[in-house]
Amino acid sequence: MSVTHKRVEEALERLALPDGGTLISRDMIRALTLQAGEGVNGLAKVSFVIEAPSPAIAQHMEPLRRAAEAAVLALDGVGSVSVALTAHGPAARQAAKPAATPGATLSAPSLKIGGHPKPQATPIKPKGVSRILAVASGKGGVGKSTVSANLAVALARQGRRVGLLDADIYGPSQPRMMGVSGRPASPDGTVIEPLRAHGVTIMSIGFMVPEDKAVVWRGPMLMGALQQMLGQVNWGELDVLIVDLPPGTGDVQLTLCTKSELSGAIVVSTPQDVALIDARKALDMFKTLKTPVLGLIENMSFFTCPDCGGVHHIFGHGGVASEAKSLGLPLLGALPIDLETRLAGDAGTPVALGEGPVSEAYAQIARGLVAGGMA
Repeated sequence: MSVTHKRVEEALERLALPDGGTLISRDMIRALTLQAGEGVNGLAKVSFVIEAPSPAIAQHMEPLRRAAEAAVLALDGVGSVSVALTAHGPAARQAAKPAATPGATLSAPSLKIGGHPKPQATPIKPKGVSRILAVASGKGGVGKSTVSANLAVALARQGRRVGLLDADIYGPSQPRMMGVSGRPASPDGTVIEPLRAHGVTIMSIGFMVPEDKAVVWRGPMLMGALQQMLGQVNWGELDVLIVDLPPGTGDVQLTLCTKSELSGAIVVSTPQDVALIDARKALDMFKTLKTPVLGLIENMSFFTCPDCGGVHHIFGHGGVASEAKSLGLPLLGALPIDLETRLAGDAGTPVALGEGPVSEAYAQIARGLVAGGMA
């Protein structure tokens, strides 16, 4: 029997905590990863982090850590298990220098997100990541983050190993859209363990900052945060890492294009003339930075009335297709505007997870990217 996340969680569910509940019911498991065939005798290697509510409680949890390790190691198909123990919240006061620049703190007290970027000898390409694909837009409000989340899920359903990096530092929306919460662990204070949902590995500044809290950073801190989320996150083996960029042509876009091995970009726009004006600026930016554009996606392309079945082009018709043709770029897909997509995004269950016309539209885009060797 093959090892799955579900089987591991079922084994951990059987370990009762002294004060009630289990590691699973109390949401104390972080960064659960399975590496098939890389453990002892070709069996699976399992690793995860147990995050205690506080450093004081963590000091008494070593027996539970060993029990969790033994429970998972007893599963058929598991060759080795690595379990780290960390704590949520501040550790005991130590005689150490404070961080030079304020930022968002992860579980390890010495690790900050944000700050001036470190010098790089070569562009960043996370170990194990085959391709980095940016999803961009010239302006906000065209559904770029919705497209990013659903495209990631659609690619995962095509059997690809997918990561999703929410690089919209000022307005991170992927935690809500992907229905995942919690703080990424960093047992050694350096490497960040990302979270997972719907078959996608995810990292976002939104995991470290309360949903209603503003990130008030200057450009260098944005650049430093992106550098960390690319280079210090344990992404594992991925076929493609999708980067959900903020709107516009600013510091994050410049950093990604010049400081990472970016495979290509997809530009999202609505058919509306105002949106296309800004989409052209995004396309010009990628041309200036010598980043290949893989194609365009027309979002909110049409609305199908649920009562009469009539098709309405609320934001115009054919604008993105015409732009793609004039530039010699492929139109990767035309996505409708509908209530289901909005409800699914708010509920944290992307519409691409289900069945129906919208899900199939995303699946078709994903199949095209896979067939073209782009994802």
